[in-house]
Amino acid sequence: MATDAVTATVTTVRPAEAQRASAGLWSDAVWRLRHDPTTLVALAVLGLMVAIALSADLLADNFFHKGFTDQSILDNYTKPTTSEPWLWLGTDELGRSQVVRLLYGARVSLFIGSFGALTALLIGLSMGVTGGYFRGRWDDVVVWLVTTLNSIPILYLLLIIGVLFRLAPLPFALLLGGLGWLGIANYARGQTISLREREYVLAARTVGCTPRRLMLQHIVPNILPLMIVLTMIEVGQLILQESAISFIGFGIQPPTPSWGNMLTNAAQYLGKAAYLIYPPGVAVFVTVLCLYLVGDGLRDALDPRLKSR
Repeated sequence: MATDAVTATVTTVRPAEAQRASAGLWSDAVWRLRHDPTTLVALAVLGLMVAIALSADLLADNFFHKGFTDQSILDNYTKPTTSEPWLWLGTDELGRSQVVRLLYGARVSLFIGSFGALTALLIGLSMGVTGGYFRGRWDDVVVWLVTTLNSIPILYLLLIIGVLFRLAPLPFALLLGGLGWLGIANYARGQTISLREREYVLAARTVGCTPRRLMLQHIVPNILPLMIVLTMIEVGQLILQESAISFIGFGIQPPTPSWGNMLTNAAQYLGKAAYLIYPPGVAVFVTVLCLYLVGDGLRDALDPRLKSR
């Protein structure tokens, strides 16, 4: 009886193992993500933040009944209370609702991080893949450009630009993305140099595949999982950069709220209203932590070497 039970168990398990072993990269990655509670929780938190940020106008008009610029001098420095929804996180020196400003700040900070990371992905992927594939003079140009930009202190460059120009969210995101593609380009170039000598690439080149089609259909899909992981991490880095630049007063300028300039405003009144510093600080911490957890989970899920474990 025991032997029959073991045989039945092995018969039941082996088809599942065979199905898992034959699964494609993306199907296997989805299966791994579904069985990774830490990544799922981080994804849920990020999804909730994005949903709240996108519905900031709806919540401000219909629930909080306050805009991010609405002032009430009589209610300035009101401590957090549950008496009114717009007072849940208190008010600042002008009587502006901090919970409403936090929602709009999430929209600005998440937009800068995500759009800037997408810009960095497009630039870095195109520069790295073309440089690694064509080599020669174009590769020398790409390496020189990456090396030169890496030698420039990005923080001081952003400070100079912030002094000379008033940075709106879209130009700021493009600026951060235009300076943050160097790591992605290095990884894409290295992977392309390795893949361009593989047998399937040589076979595609032999049958007359054009360089454009070869890069788009044979090289980019093979390095895309790594690029997705790097992009998720880049989003967190850009949010931190935006917060740092805005914190010292040269990023997104008031009255447009961002988590960075909310921290700047809170630091000025730390002795009188210490409660102002916690909401934007916690928001930045939780968002960046979740992005790094998602990036780590994606790295594990998209690593084909873990498929056989």
